Amino acid sequence: MDANENVKIKVHVIPNSKENKIDGYNEWKKAIVVRVKAPASEGKANRELEKFLSKFFESDVTIVSGKKSRDKVVLIKCSEKKVYDKLRRI
Repeated sequence: MDANENVKIKVHVIPNSKENKIDGYNEWKKAIVVRVKAPASEGKANRELEKFLSKFFESDVTIVSGKKSRDKVVLIKCSEKKVYDKLRRI
């Protein structure tokens, strides 16, 4: 894998959920819907989102925009093919 391979995806986050999970794709927002258990206060949901997506994609994940919004853009440090393959299974 090329060290410069990075993928940005749009994510819509739903905090205070019963479990951490990817809950499909929102056609209207053109974003992956992710539910996280953590509340949307003091950055807790953001940290939980990064941790959960890092584990899901088995790669480093960083929020690059939308830190104070439910609609975010995250940077995944892996190939586009790997991201596509992981998301295709949900």
